[in-house]
Order: sequence, then structure tokens, then C-alpha cells
Amino acid sequence: MTENERAARQKKISHAIMWIVLLVLFICFIFPFFMVVINVFKTKGDIVKNPLSLVGAHGFTLANFPEAMKKMKFWTVFGNSLIITCCATVLTILVSSMASFVIVRNGNWKFCTFIFSLMIASMVIPFQVLMVPLVSVYGGILNVLNHRLTLILMHVGFSVSMAVFMFHGAIKTNIPVALEEAATIDGCTRWQTWWKVVFPLLKPTIATVGIINAMAYWNDYLLPSLVLTKKNLYTIPIATQAFYGTYSTDIGLVMAALLLAMLPILILYVFLQRYIVEGVASGAVKG
Repeated sequence: MTENERAARQKKISHAIMWIVLLVLFICFIFPFFMVVINVFKTKGDIVKNPLSLVGAHGFTLANFPEAMKKMKFWTVFGNSLIITCCATVLTILVSSMASFVIVRNGNWKFCTFIFSLMIASMVIPFQVLMVPLVSVYGGILNVLNHRLTLILMHVGFSVSMAVFMFHGAIKTNIPVALEEAATIDGCTRWQTWWKVVFPLLKPTIATVGIINAMAYWNDYLLPSLVLTKKNLYTIPIATQAFYGTYSTDIGLVMAALLLAMLPILILYVFLQRYIVEGVASGAVKG
């Protein structure tokens, strides 16, 4: 066997191993979602008896959906989740992109460098460290809990550092200063330069930041459960707790609630997925 044949054989083996590993990982990730989909159309008894069967003994049923929607007050909690997710995502994108633009174009100003370094450092602080003092200050002292605006601003505050990091790399790498200089010559103000020239060129990064943060806000349970204690303000992840009883749990209703909670964010991901890899790559600073 020649050296070239040996190298080609090793390459084929490595590709085969890579595909096997990827397939195993894919199955591990998709299996929980598959279980939800096949069990949501079964009765509680069929789920407990044989959760892996495609169709239960009592056949195909849609009864779990209306019952789950009624018990969790779906349209109310859906509206709360939608308002909080959309507002927090838009604010995060606007604030972080503007902050990144200022930091990148004033890189020789030490204060901007300090702020950017502070943001990067804050990314390593886990939320659990701040959880108790956060609730104590905002609830016990300022008394501003149980408001959607409070939760929106908290989401933005915890997410803006990562978003600034991504926008910073995208602006520094992909937006030439010559474009901004040309806009200034044409009479654009600093605000107009950002809004009409820089911001439209950040579409891949905007889509990436948007989908990552929207998924995080929509699926978040811990922070909303600390901030929102009134039932009329519950988001979908909190409302799903209504199906977990002390002594029994209706698995069929839980599956229906989980599927209803997943569908909106899955639809958003399908529409924006082609931008995600492009946006992550555009945020990588070249040496």
C-alpha cells in the first residue's frame, strides 16, 4: 500500500468516525424532543404504560392541547412571554450595537477600553451569585418586582455584555471607517451614520444576537420566577408548573404545554438559522 493510499484510507476512517460521533450526538439532542412529540398525542395511561410507542393503545388524541391551554391560561402567559421576549431582545440589540460602535470608534480612549474590559469580565459571573441580593434590593428596598418592565431591564442587563462582545468584533472586522467618513462628508450626523450606514451592515450579527437572546428569554425560568410572583404576569415556563402536582402529574398535559412553549421559538429559529453561522463568523476578530 502506497503512502497516498494509506493517507486516503486514514482520511476515510476519520470521516466515518466523525459522522458516527455526530450521529450519536444528534440522536442524544433530538431524543427528548422526539419523546415530547410522540407522547403529546397519547392519553396519560398510554404514556405511562409505553412511552416509546408511536401510537398509544387508545389511539391518536388531541385532547391534551385544549386542556393544557385552559389550565395554564395559555393566551395570557403567551402574551406575557411575547412582550417580555420581544422588548428585551430589541433593547439588547439596540443598546449593545450602539455601545459597541462607540467603543470601537473610540478605541484610543481609555475609558472605552475600561468599560469593554469590565463587560467581558462580567460575563464570567454566574447569575446564581447575584440572585439573592438582586431580589433583596429590587424587592425589599425598591419594591419594583412584579412588573414586566423590571424583568425586561434585568434581561437586558444580563445579556448586554455578550451582545457587545459580538457586535464589537463584527464592527471592528467588517465595517470600514471609510464608509463612516463618506457618510460624514455627505452630511450625516453621528446618529445617522450609525442608523443608516453601520446598523444595516450588521444584519447577520443582529440575527445571531436576536435568536440567542430570544431563546434565552423565552425559555428562562429562574429569573422570571424570582421577579414575577403574580399569576397574571406568569411567563410560559412558570405556567407549566401548574401541571406538576404534589402527588400526581398529568404527563400528557405537561407534554402539550412543553410543545406549545417550544413552537414559537422553533419557528423563529427556522427563519433566522441561515444568519447564525454567518453572524458568529463575522464577530470573530481577525489578527
